[in-house]
Amino acid sequence: MFGDDDYPAYTMGRAAEIVGASQDFLRRLDEEKLIIPFRSAGGHRRYSRHQLRLAARAREMVDQGTSLEAACRILTLEDQLEAALAENRRLHLDNPDGSSEPGTAAGDN
Repeated sequence: MFGDDDYPAYTMGRAAEIVGASQDFLRRLDEEKLIIPFRSAGGHRRYSRHQLRLAARAREMVDQGTSLEAACRILTLEDQLEAALAENRRLHLDNPDGSSEPGTAAGDN
């Protein structure tokens, strides 16, 4: 819980305060599908630390003149690239000889 970046620990008011943005800004990130907050049993939005980092990055980009839509798209693509690179690293560690199939060395045909 305390070390989990995905745990929805922050209310919308606290999240907005931490990010330095308005609650409306956080709602707009939800509308743009950059951040889909968790919902409490009562329907209140709850945010994780990972989501707050994304929101802060989006706010910085918007503050520098990037449109909200473009900032959300850029951040989505950056996250997809990061996930793909992590998967690539994982596959490389699982198969350090560089072969494309288990049990085959690179260049064997």
